[in-house]
Amino acid sequence: MKLVKHIANLGYGSRKQVQGMFREGRITDAEGEVLYADDKVEHAVIRIDGEPLDPPPGLTLMLHKPAGYTCSTKDIGRLIYDLLPDRFRDRDPVLSSVGRLDRDTSGLLLMTDDGQLLHRIVSPRSKLDKVYEAHLAEDLRGDEAARFASGELLLESDDKPLLPAELEVLGPRHARLTLHEGRYHQVRRMFAAVGNHVQTLHRCKVGGLELGDLGEGRWRQLDAGDLATLFGETD
Repeated sequence: MKLVKHIANLGYGSRKQVQGMFREGRITDAEGEVLYADDKVEHAVIRIDGEPLDPPPGLTLMLHKPAGYTCSTKDIGRLIYDLLPDRFRDRDPVLSSVGRLDRDTSGLLLMTDDGQLLHRIVSPRSKLDKVYEAHLAEDLRGDEAARFASGELLLESDDKPLLPAELEVLGPRHARLTLHEGRYHQVRRMFAAVGNHVQTLHRCKVGGLELGDLGEGRWRQLDAGDLATLFGETD
C-alpha cells in the first residue's frame, strides 16, 4: 500500500492532506530523514512531526469505559471515542466496540478494527464469560442465586429462558454476576425480574481478560499474549 493511503487510513487526514504533510517535510523516518510519498519503508520507522505512527491495522484495545459514555460514533453527548486519540474515529478499517456497554454501565470494553477477531469474540462458540459487579437499590433476598442458576428464568418480552448464571454475594446490596451469554441489558433485567433495581453496574472481566488496574477513561493496546489470555489459550 502506498504511504499516502496508509497514513490517511490511520486517520491523519485525507489523502490530499497527507500529501501536503509530505510536501511540508513533516513525515520522516526514525533518524529524521524526510520521506517522500513513493518511498517504501516499514510502518515502525515512520514519524509524523517526530512522533511514531499510531498502531497499524489489526489494532485491538481495552478501554475502561466510565459511566455516562455511549458506545457510538454519532450519538449526542459523550462518546467512547472522546476517550481515544481523535484520529482513531477516522481509521479505515473502522475501530469498533466489541458489543456494547450501555451508557450507564462502566468497565471493560474491547475495541478492534479486525472484523474476524470481532466476530470470534462475540460468537457464542468462543464461550467467553462476562463478569459484572452490581450495586442494588434493595437488599438481596437470598433466593437470587438459585433463580439465576436454574436455567429457567424468563425475562420480560423474551421467549427463551436464560442460561444458568452464577451470583456471588459481596454485600447486602452488592453482587458479582457471571454470564455465559449476552442479551440486551441482561443484568439489569435479571435483577428487575427478582424485584430489584441496579443502581450501578461495572464489567470487570471478559473471558480470561480482566480490567485490572487500568484507570477509568484509560485504554491500552492488546498484544498476542493478551488475546491468548482472553480466549483462555495460555498455559
